[in-house]
Amino acid sequence: MYNFYIIGIPDRMEVSLSPEVKEVLQTQRYFSGGKRHHDLVKKYLPTNAEWIDVVVPLEGTFQKYEKIDEPIVVIASGDPLFFGIGNTIKRRFPGAKMKVYSYFNSLQLLAHEYQLPYGEMTITTLTGRDWVNLDQELIRGKKTIGVLTDKKKTPSTIAFRMLDVGLDNYRMIVGSKLGGEDQFCSEISLKDAVGKEFAHPNCLILIQEKPIKRTLGIHEKDFHILNGRPKMITKRSIRLNSISFLDLDEAKHLWDVGYCTGSVSIEAKQFAPRLKVTAFERREESKELLKLNQRKFAVPGIAGIHDDFFNIDLSSIERPDRIFIGGHGGRLNEMMHRLHEVLEDDGIIVFNTVSESTKQDFLKAAEELQMEISDQMSIQQDDHNPIVIFQAKKKIKHEGQ
Repeated sequence: MYNFYIIGIPDRMEVSLSPEVKEVLQTQRYFSGGKRHHDLVKKYLPTNAEWIDVVVPLEGTFQKYEKIDEPIVVIASGDPLFFGIGNTIKRRFPGAKMKVYSYFNSLQLLAHEYQLPYGEMTITTLTGRDWVNLDQELIRGKKTIGVLTDKKKTPSTIAFRMLDVGLDNYRMIVGSKLGGEDQFCSEISLKDAVGKEFAHPNCLILIQEKPIKRTLGIHEKDFHILNGRPKMITKRSIRLNSISFLDLDEAKHLWDVGYCTGSVSIEAKQFAPRLKVTAFERREESKELLKLNQRKFAVPGIAGIHDDFFNIDLSSIERPDRIFIGGHGGRLNEMMHRLHEVLEDDGIIVFNTVSESTKQDFLKAAEELQMEISDQMSIQQDDHNPIVIFQAKKKIKHEGQ
């Protein structure tokens, strides 16, 4: 069985260690961590110490661990179980014996500097992770959000991205090189953070200054719409029922094909903030409409793709498990076949139709693809024609099929 001691330390040259940690360092032989960690603890190591550098990708380091039949002492920054290497080792060596000695994590240190009650803080990480981790907390309107950054998702890019969708209701506190001799902290507006460079590594805390009111069931008159085409938007009652048909509670990735104004994408993202949304539209003017509506309703995390759907290489886009067809350009059967090919097993397609001919086209395509029509509803809003909403499920492929 593998055996690990994982020790969290501050990032400063004068490291104060407990007697218990010093004893671990002095009585073991194999040690591992970054080069900076070695510099910080080398004076505590025995003369026969063997050091294994932690390098990315980590698998190479872990393969070296596998060849050792003695305990390994891993040195980490801060709290090893706070989005740290301790969690990774637990996943990679699930049966291992592990003893963890922790230090303050970076967001705790930053909260201490500003005397913030961090027990009330929502924590998310963008370190090598998708933007949705932060987007969902912003949409949920969390009052205090602690964010771990990386070299691409920096305080500057975070501030720019928030302002770009109208999320101007937070101020930012940034901490760089926390716990070390070069520690630097600053409180700054999102506007002033854009374009500013912050020493890495850093983290930040977003503090809400005013809430954004969100409505489930946005009236169509409140959206920016196509000039002269007020009917080119999915009406509120139809939109809400379509979203219920999408069954978003466990969904991961929605494709909104033919989004026009982006109303379905925006409502879906508000309803399920953890959802990844990709919206397709061939109309060039819709590109600006989507931006305007995202900004108006302060909804980040909708990726727009603007081209004729039939010209797009779908293999280069993450596969969806939910699809809403808002437009098909008279090529519904062809579109259904293209979508079915990339749709995850047990995924859902939702389609609205007014005419009998389009209804039959959809049912025929679903039959050809052996999709189950798992739900349907006829609904009428105001004096508009009745609309039939269909939910079609892709059957799970069994081995040998």
